[in-house]
Amino acid sequence: MDKTSIQTLLKNVQQGSVSVEQAMDRLRDLPFENLDYAMVDHHRSLRVGCPEVIYGEGKTCEQCVGIVRAMHQRGNNILITRASQEIFVAVQGVVSHAEYNYLGRTISIYNTVHPPTPSYIAIVAAGTSDLPVVEEAYETARILGNTVQKITDVGVAGLHRLFSRLDLIRKAKVIIVVAGMEGALASVVGGLVDKPIIAVPTSVGYGASFGGLAALLTMLNSCASGVTVVNIDNGFGAAYSASQINKL
Repeated sequence: MDKTSIQTLLKNVQQGSVSVEQAMDRLRDLPFENLDYAMVDHHRSLRVGCPEVIYGEGKTCEQCVGIVRAMHQRGNNILITRASQEIFVAVQGVVSHAEYNYLGRTISIYNTVHPPTPSYIAIVAAGTSDLPVVEEAYETARILGNTVQKITDVGVAGLHRLFSRLDLIRKAKVIIVVAGMEGALASVVGGLVDKPIIAVPTSVGYGASFGGLAALLTMLNSCASGVTVVNIDNGFGAAYSASQINKL
C-alpha cells in the first residue's frame, strides 16, 4: 500500500464508508522495506504493539547502520541488542542521541517518549555477575515504555538480602528473576509472591553449570507455581513478555 492508497483509506474513514476497524485490518498488511540484506518490518508495531528490534550479534556495522537509518525515518524508538561498542560508534554517527549500555550491550534510540506505566516490572537478580542480562532486560523494558525497578545481588546464598526487598518486589505487576549457578532464586521468589514470574537462567557458573543449562533445568523443574522460563541469557525475551503483561 503506497502513500496515495493510505490517504484514500483515511479519507474513506473520515467519510464513514470504511470503519476504523476495517482500516486497521488493511494497514496491518502493509509491506516491509527491502534493504537487500534485511527486510525491515516498519509496521510490526501496528500489528503487535512494539516496533521491530535489531539483533546486533552477527551483523556488520554497515548493516546495523542501514537498518537504523530505515527505522529512524519512521520516528519509532529503536533498540539494538547484543551490540558491540564498534556498532554503537557507527550508529551514533547516524543518530547522535543513541545511548549505549555497556553491560547490557544494548543501543537505545528514543524518538518517542512514552508516559511511564503506573505499575512496574521488578527485575530481581541473584548476583552481580548476572548484571549483563539484567541490563539487557532493563533497557528492553524501558524502551517499551515500562516503569522498571531493579533489585540486584539478592541470591539464595544470603536470603536475608532478598527478604529486605520483598515489599518492593511484591508490589510489582510482573517479576523477572535472573539467576545463574543453580538457578534456585526463581523458585524461592515464586513461593513468596502472588505475581507472574518470568525466570531467566544465565550462563554464569562453574563447569557443572554447563553454560547455564543447570539453571535452565532448575527453573523448568521449579515446584513453585506461576514460574515461566525463557532461554539462557535471554533478558530481551523476558522483558518483552513482561511488558505485555504489565500493559494488560
